[in-house]
Amino acid sequence: MIKLDQFLKFSGITATGGQAKWMIVDGEVKVNGVVETRRGRKLVDDDQVTVAGKTLKVGEILSDTVD
Repeated sequence: MIKLDQFLKFSGITATGGQAKWMIVDGEVKVNGVVETRRGRKLVDDDQVTVAGKTLKVGEILSDTVD
């Protein structure tokens, strides 16, 4: 599991935690198609995060670093 704000940084969508926080608070981030405003939302492998029309699958992003 990873928190939403950490995932945004980890995946390269944002460079800082501050940027991630404001994207989330401003309603720019969707989790599984629903706007998510809780930056501490815990994500699991099956979740999909959408920002600016780009959708990332949590499990795929996290597994890319393990390989």
